Amino acid sequence: MKKALASFLLLVTLAPAASRLKELTSIEGVRDNQLMGYGLVVGLAGTGDRRQTLFSAQSLANLLERMGITVPATAIQVKNTAAVMITAVLPPYARPGSRIDCTIAAMGDSSSLQGGVVLMTGLKAPDGQTYAVAQGPLVIGGFAAGGGSNAKVVNHPTVGRIPNGAIIERPSPSPPVGQVMRLQLNHSDFTTASRISQAINKRFGPVAHADDAASVSVAIPAALQKASTEFVAELENLTVEADRTARIVVNERTGTIVMGKEVRIAPVAILQGNLTVEIQTTLNVTQPNALSAGTTQVTPQVNMGVKEEQARNVLLKQGATVEELVRALTSIGSTPRDIIAILQNLKNAGALEADVEVI
Repeated sequence: MKKALASFLLLVTLAPAASRLKELTSIEGVRDNQLMGYGLVVGLAGTGDRRQTLFSAQSLANLLERMGITVPATAIQVKNTAAVMITAVLPPYARPGSRIDCTIAAMGDSSSLQGGVVLMTGLKAPDGQTYAVAQGPLVIGGFAAGGGSNAKVVNHPTVGRIPNGAIIERPSPSPPVGQVMRLQLNHSDFTTASRISQAINKRFGPVAHADDAASVSVAIPAALQKASTEFVAELENLTVEADRTARIVVNERTGTIVMGKEVRIAPVAILQGNLTVEIQTTLNVTQPNALSAGTTQVTPQVNMGVKEEQARNVLLKQGATVEELVRALTSIGSTPRDIIAILQNLKNAGALEADVEVI
């Protein structure tokens, strides 16, 4: 039985578009800061750390001792407590009193954090300072029930989140906006940096220049020295057309091709055809007559067939794009696998002015 294989081609073309400086750049020094802390989750319904996890019992003993209760860590055996690591991201210009989300992940052999409550935990930055304090009930977005061979687990029950679960206690270490700021490009490119500098100078006068492919220095005009926030807000909304390297991304598994709209191809002729040779062997059994001295014989019968499809020709003239090539190949019945192979061969032949990336 022969199975019919269906091929699907999704062609996505990306046309150049102007982007705001907010999407293309960031101000040097204005960035997120990662926070981390070690804490305990309590209130678990018997799904906490077991006896093999020593540090959770030691942490609980230390916590009780700070509250005036002295209990040896070796004498503690509770199943409703789990040791966890808490992570969060401190945004720039964050002020004390505001809240941020935090993520909680089990460290020991706890089977589920469902229904747990995180005890007050300080979140520290790499400089060792505590910038936020996390506490509260967590949400895991799943559950774990049963046990042994009759267990049911949905999603990942040992990782959860506390929305707005951390209160900021120390301001974010973000530099103030000075008289001169530096814009960092998200993707280094000399052409884009030059265009950004030209767009800023066209709007505010000669206040910007490109330092290199990754940064542009901007001096705040004298008339806006006391309105630096308004200047930055207006600066972020300037639009610039970013220059990007011509690239074609293909996914052979799904038949998806993503490319820039103006990726050019040198004049080239493509000839494609298929030759199929099929050989079938049939075994025929010959039976002798009844009561004869003959024996049963098996005689193979070989049939050979040759099928060659008519060659399909595509001729591209000067200035043709990859989009035109793909549409032409699709019109003559080429499969996604054929198109991807042709693009790779064009790149090897030096006729394709773009990088081909296969994922």
